[in-house]
Amino acid sequence: MNSSLESVLQHPGIWRGSQRAQAAEAVLPTGFAALDAVLPGGGWPRGALTELLIRRQGIGELRLLTPALARLSEEDGWLAWVAPPYVPYAAALAAAGIDLAHVLVAKPASDADTWWTAEQALRSGACGALLAWLRAADERRMRRLQLAAETGRAWGVLFRHARLATERSPAALRLLLEPASEGLAVRVLKRRGGPVNRPLVVALPDAGRTTSVLSLARS
Repeated sequence: MNSSLESVLQHPGIWRGSQRAQAAEAVLPTGFAALDAVLPGGGWPRGALTELLIRRQGIGELRLLTPALARLSEEDGWLAWVAPPYVPYAAALAAAGIDLAHVLVAKPASDADTWWTAEQALRSGACGALLAWLRAADERRMRRLQLAAETGRAWGVLFRHARLATERSPAALRLLLEPASEGLAVRVLKRRGGPVNRPLVVALPDAGRTTSVLSLARS
């Protein structure tokens, strides 16, 4: 290899797709060892977007997040929920160890307001995590959300339909979730550091129970 090119590649600002660059990433442990093992740095990426792609609500997608949310609720920032399809179930959140005093729920009146609210929450620096339910596909707005997450150093979680799995996305991490008898089948569609060839099954706590983190009353 040309010595000049090699010196450029050794620059700390250069990221190689074949590397997971664990030491360079600020992450939040997921609480699931099998999932941490395949994620760059060993956890959810902070200062970036995570997309959870699902075909229907209530398959365990929120229970996948509760260990990390509980950890974040011990810090000073808000856990902002933007446009959840159902009302967050306070008793289930508290049982999962989440401090309800740090939970903030926003129910914007329109899709445009949902995108705006999500961006402002990420950019503010006051939120440890954002959970947003986005119905439309908009790459330009997605890029704005990614930049906002970087600016606010927040963990942005976007719930989107599985049909969008083939769409381009600036999110650092994209996971396709499907129900499994033991919990959730997780397919890593995109991560920093290269693809993961096989899906993995994450065993969720209380996987056989029907009680959800979201209540049955529409928001």
